Amino acid sequence: MPRIRRQGVPPRLLDPRLDRVASRSVSADQLGLLADWLSTEVEVPSGKWFKRFPGMTVCGEGELIRTFLLPGQAPAGEEVV
Repeated sequence: MPRIRRQGVPPRLLDPRLDRVASRSVSADQLGLLADWLSTEVEVPSGKWFKRFPGMTVCGEGELIRTFLLPGQAPAGEEVV
């Protein structure tokens, strides 16, 4: 199982994620929870996955984070604990 890539993400993949964080008004607290979770070097499925946090859901595919959803939006893929 892959681990989420945290370094060396090409700008063409990273920039839209940063825009999504800003457009969805993801709080610093939520980003802190995400950072704490990422620091555990969690393994994720090679296909689509998601991780729920109190104020957002992070969706990814394999080693990459793909988007951030607001509460109430339905994620696709396997839930990561």
